[in-house]
Amino acid sequence: MVRWDDGRVSIQASVAVPRAVSGAKLRDAYVDAIGALTLGVVRFRGNSIVVGPLTLLRFGAPKVTRNAVEWPIEGGLLARKAGGRWRLQASAGRAEATVEGYTPRLPRRVYSATHLRVHELFTRLYLLRLRGRDPLPGAPAPAADRFHAGTVDVAFCLTLAGFVRRRRLRRTLIVLAIYHVACWSISGRTLGGLVMSQRVVAVDGSRLTPAQSLYRLALVPLSWLSGRAIHDEMAGSEVITDVAGLRPSP
Repeated sequence: MVRWDDGRVSIQASVAVPRAVSGAKLRDAYVDAIGALTLGVVRFRGNSIVVGPLTLLRFGAPKVTRNAVEWPIEGGLLARKAGGRWRLQASAGRAEATVEGYTPRLPRRVYSATHLRVHELFTRLYLLRLRGRDPLPGAPAPAADRFHAGTVDVAFCLTLAGFVRRRRLRRTLIVLAIYHVACWSISGRTLGGLVMSQRVVAVDGSRLTPAQSLYRLALVPLSWLSGRAIHDEMAGSEVITDVAGLRPSP
């Protein structure tokens, strides 16, 4: 949910969590997630979010309670002025992240198309990471089935791209990106997933967002190199065995 009031923006997101989470855990998990989800490019240093020598956002000292943590927003390159707060809270079986009264430096339209999208993606990934993978929303698909599904999808995309005579590599990458992001975010099922009876969902059972799908796809090469499903670990996703008639949570 995004709400504007006289140039100030408030944003709220939440996920269901299977267990209680303390304010200290919310704080520590957030600090860890910033570095982990950006591969160390962005870090939480002191009470600031930084990229190298640049301070993107500067916070005041956090206020930690039994089930929440809150930072006042004091400035940084991305803030036009001090004011507002960043709050993480867990109660009634849900973990919630809320920005209140933040004044972005960027014009509203530019902010909505850039910074806001990054914030929404990172917040969702943080909340899913906080929720954890236990319990999973379904039975994990066997590794062999995942490989076969991926082979079908790559072959299908190569076939589509084969109709383009010029700049075939670039067109192939574009086809791969559009195909996977669309399939994962609309139904979780690619052609290979349909053939192998599997689909991709977030660890809470919901559909992947388009940004989350693109993030997952961008991390696939790391999984190939490591031999581990890093793209699922970082994107908060899982490939599960599909059950006829089962639909992902909204």
